[in-house]
Amino acid sequence: MRLDRYLANMGCGSRSEVRRLIRSGNVTVNDQPIKDESFQINPGCDLIVCWGSEVAYREYVYLMLNKPAGVISATEDSKERTVLDLIDSKYLNKGIFPVGRLDKDTEGLLILTNNGELGHKLLSPKKKVPKRYLAQLSGVVGLEDIESFRNGIVLDDGYRTMPAELELLRPGDQSEVMVMIQEGKYHQVKRMFQALGKQVVYLKRVAMGDLMLDPHLKKGAYRELTAEEIGMLSGPG
Repeated sequence: MRLDRYLANMGCGSRSEVRRLIRSGNVTVNDQPIKDESFQINPGCDLIVCWGSEVAYREYVYLMLNKPAGVISATEDSKERTVLDLIDSKYLNKGIFPVGRLDKDTEGLLILTNNGELGHKLLSPKKKVPKRYLAQLSGVVGLEDIESFRNGIVLDDGYRTMPAELELLRPGDQSEVMVMIQEGKYHQVKRMFQALGKQVVYLKRVAMGDLMLDPHLKKGAYRELTAEEIGMLSGPG
């Protein structure tokens, strides 16, 4: 791999920025100063040092984003602001993408990574990775609704969802509930409640599998996952 591409991929700056960095003489490869940005290196084997600090090879990136309302879960769009517009360029150079989609007006936990295998695992209905949502509804929630979720709900297109969990947190005409589903059909949570004659007025994803949204992460903010959190997502199988 070219040295400038490696440094850009590892988050040291844009391609133009790292080229200037290399030409300045502040980059060494195996203790030898290199000023040629096209110099070929072997990622994971060669020792790359920039400004006196090792630039370790890292194949995958994992980010937790507290998605705000008003942005779409896409890598690019000609009209709408996307979740990648919230992310620093040093991560974009790694080719990250959102794992699944949250509706434009839905908030909460969104994982971004460049690990396609993990992304597939988290989204595959066969893996039954639970996704938990906090929802506020216009409408009263009763025991019959909880039972309907447990049995699976027939959506407007005739599809019957997998069994889901519905927990009532606050009763009343403006109910607050916790929902757990194991799949991710288009607008699924909203359509499930719509089938029961209720409207979702607020929706926030709070967990995927065992990974919980960091309560200290403000809307629109993100951070890298810890090794323990990556393990929660990877899990067995």
